[in-house]
Amino acid sequence: MTTTQSPRGVGEALRGFLAVPFDPQTYRNLAYLLLAFPLGVGYLVGLSVGLSTGLGLAVTLVGLPVLVVTVAAAAGAAGFEARLASWLVGVDATPPAALGGLDGSLDSVDDLLAATKRLLTTPSTWTGVLLLVVKFAFGVLAFTALVTAGALVTALLAAPLVYDLPGVTYTAGAVAVDTLPEALAVAGGGVLAALVALHLLNALAKLGGVTTAFLLGDATPSDGA
Repeated sequence: MTTTQSPRGVGEALRGFLAVPFDPQTYRNLAYLLLAFPLGVGYLVGLSVGLSTGLGLAVTLVGLPVLVVTVAAAAGAAGFEARLASWLVGVDATPPAALGGLDGSLDSVDDLLAATKRLLTTPSTWTGVLLLVVKFAFGVLAFTALVTAGALVTALLAAPLVYDLPGVTYTAGAVAVDTLPEALAVAGGGVLAALVALHLLNALAKLGGVTTAFLLGDATPSDGA
């Protein structure tokens, strides 16, 4: 038994494909990807410095508090990532549960000890730490994808402007482009490449948001998605 897609379904799919540059969500996704690399580097550096300092001072009374503060800061960063996934990608993620206990009073030693115990024994605290490491890898991937897509699309779209410049030999693959119709055809390919790239980058941003939600224990679309 074979099924065929209706012309209306094909038309809707085509409109969805062509409309991606005009969808505000596309640019929120791009912002999420642009932020991923600097945030990932910052998280990795902060974790590395905090953990190495805490472990290096573990034989003293200073080491343990440094480690606890580092873990608490990591949980806070994971909470920020959860909100970022919701704000920009439209995926609701639950911040580490231990952060809720920090909203109360920490005036007494007992309160502080209870909050520390809750921080260190809640699984989402540690998946939040893992998230920060994963964020660095995701940031490298996002940066590479953005640079590669941007360079390719720009080179193709610029063909009509540069193909006949003195001293310039413009090629598309192994084919030399030396006439305006050829350059316009290459630019048309650039428009198609831009549309494909935006869809792929949207998918990559969604993957980042869903990964954040999964590691923190939730993965549901937000109302604004």
